[in-house]
Amino acid sequence: MSTALHNLSLTLACSLCNCQASFFIETFGKTYLRCQQCSSVFMHPKDYMDSAKEQMRYETHNNDIHDKRYQKFVSPITKTVEKNFSTQAKGIDFGCGTGPVATHVLQQKGFKNIALYDPYFHNHPEVFKEKYDFIMCCEVMEHFYQPQVEFKKLRQLLKPGGQLLCKTRLFLAHENQTDFEKWHYKDDKTHVFFYGEKSLAYIKDQMGFKTLDFNKKLIQFGL
Repeated sequence: MSTALHNLSLTLACSLCNCQASFFIETFGKTYLRCQQCSSVFMHPKDYMDSAKEQMRYETHNNDIHDKRYQKFVSPITKTVEKNFSTQAKGIDFGCGTGPVATHVLQQKGFKNIALYDPYFHNHPEVFKEKYDFIMCCEVMEHFYQPQVEFKKLRQLLKPGGQLLCKTRLFLAHENQTDFEKWHYKDDKTHVFFYGEKSLAYIKDQMGFKTLDFNKKLIQFGL
């Protein structure tokens, strides 16, 4: 069987909803599938970076917490926290990377009770023993190899009335292979899972969130 025909017949279980995903596109040497149920697009696991290379890639990110442009980038999340929670609220900056800028911005506003977690740079699993009023997940969910597992974990970390605040780029239902091939967001080799409207609805309904609001700048799941 030729490679092209093999790809066309390729199927895999979606790591978000467990339904069947079929071959979507091969571009820049990487294979992507699209879920027939939740419409998510994800990289085939054979094309994942190994953990050492992945960490090296993250270390190249210039996440300067004092960079005003970076602070503006995370502002949809930080401003929502300021609006919806008191400075006494307890939060976690999940996947904060080398420069936890959202935490820095909020600390300057009086929010002192924010935990940091990152599997490479702040690997402190004891934070998972606590419950939080808000979780910040800025440019993180597209890195999830197992989004169902990760979102269940995040849901369990929230207190009643809490909010999970996410920022990522969505790949919408009407967009096709040509759109994806031109889409710069997939060019980061550590971006492996891309969500759309149906993906977010699945997370809300199946993980037990009560509310979902989203736009181009912010995704909010609420309890």
